[in-house]
Amino acid sequence: MKRVFGVKKNKDPPPSVQDASDRITKRGDSVDEKIKKLDAELTRYKEQIKKTRPGPAQEAVKARAMRVLKQKRMYEGQRDMLYNQTFNLDQVQFAAEGIKDAQQTMSALKSANKELKGMMKTVKIQDIDNLQDEMMDLMDVSNEIQETLGRSYNVPDDIDEDDLMGELDALEADMGNETEADGVPSYLQPDKESDLDAELNLPSAPTGQGAVPPGRSNVQAEDELGLPAVPRASLRG
Repeated sequence: MKRVFGVKKNKDPPPSVQDASDRITKRGDSVDEKIKKLDAELTRYKEQIKKTRPGPAQEAVKARAMRVLKQKRMYEGQRDMLYNQTFNLDQVQFAAEGIKDAQQTMSALKSANKELKGMMKTVKIQDIDNLQDEMMDLMDVSNEIQETLGRSYNVPDDIDEDDLMGELDALEADMGNETEADGVPSYLQPDKESDLDAELNLPSAPTGQGAVPPGRSNVQAEDELGLPAVPRASLRG
């Protein structure tokens, strides 16, 4: 059967827009090279026409120059046509790329929308309000606990303003009795100090000179603190 009907050939995939654009651009570049060569040839003919005297020789050079100029015009027309095709393909490619970008954007938005819907199912405004109410209740309970723990013990609550003023007057009277006009406390006054010494039967303060024991003739001098005095000769030495 394959020999009779042959084998079905696999069709090549159609060229993409980028492939077609690259192919046309390559053709345009080859046409540009031909135009450059014709320009160089026209320049040479121009110099020959200037150097040649009017006559049959100059007319022959002009005829060749006209033929080259016609070829140049033809190639320029082809180049412009190829450039127009390339421009159209670029426009199509830009449009295709824009559509692809839009498709990707729509796909990303759909995925994000689906994800947001799933997240919103787990978060409810009522749950947030209930949580806020519970937090406020907990804060109130915490404040009550702190106030209860900071409460003082055995403090009378039945004190009025009259009791307060009477207590302040009593304190002021006590402070006036304990001090004199010069501000010296009563426990530092001279009469009180002597009475206190008499009551406790304390010895008098030393005068700086100790008593000489009986039977001792060479008594060593003492300084004002009651210590043995240092001889002056030793100080001079």
